[in-house]
Amino acid sequence: MSESEAVTPEEIERARRLAADAERVVVKAGTNSLTDDDSNLDDDKLDKLVDDVEALLSRGKEVLLVSSGAIGAGKGRVGYPHETVEESQALSTVGQSHLMRRYTESFERYGRTVAQILLTDHDLGNPERFTNFRNTVETLLEWGVVPIINENDAVATEEIRIGDNDMLSSSVAIGVDVDLLVTLTDVDGVYTDNPKREPSARRIEAVGRNYGEVQELVAGGSSDGVGFGGILTKVQGARDASEHGIPAIIAGSAEPDVLERIATGKSVGTLFVPVNGVIDD
Repeated sequence: MSESEAVTPEEIERARRLAADAERVVVKAGTNSLTDDDSNLDDDKLDKLVDDVEALLSRGKEVLLVSSGAIGAGKGRVGYPHETVEESQALSTVGQSHLMRRYTESFERYGRTVAQILLTDHDLGNPERFTNFRNTVETLLEWGVVPIINENDAVATEEIRIGDNDMLSSSVAIGVDVDLLVTLTDVDGVYTDNPKREPSARRIEAVGRNYGEVQELVAGGSSDGVGFGGILTKVQGARDASEHGIPAIIAGSAEPDVLERIATGKSVGTLFVPVNGVIDD
């Protein structure tokens, strides 16, 4: 399938317009977007993320921030490894409080108040619990508070692996009726191969009817089922959102003014075009 058959320029333009006009946005930041080479929380990266989120908030948009990084932040505080699930859970309890302290400090530069919400699969799958979560989010947004959401690693066991917050962010986006899902990572989009290893890897501008081919490309025959850099779960999460009429973008967290550029309709990262005819004029 050629790129023109997969996604037409008109479909891309309409999806970009939807993304730019989004009033409620889920922004997901991965661990590598918040930590340094030693897996410790990086203050400069966190402040840059907050600056980017503020660019949306200052436009009057509502933002839900899904943030990884608790385990890395904990490792930086106490210096212990996370070779076992128990160690990872313990580190997350140390790191989550540190992570929220830094978010609180960083958002206070703009006079913003933040709130912490920790979720598990049970919260997402139980209708009553999810309704409670949604009501809390709606109230926080009404108050102008920025919800910061993370997996509750302290009580979750199977969930401590690459990709959980990718799927969590997608579930949240669908469940609270957002208009755009942005997944920020350490690579500036979805590529035909691992760009850190293969110089000829090409960034895929948009995903639509070519989703099956893209999924196969990013899986790359990996034995762990997550593809290079955990990108497969990011692609799956973006696709889930697009199937519910929500445009989704996977972009590089280090890109200058990345969220501002999305809000002004610029070409950023890899765009997942809403499917099933929802962007037809």
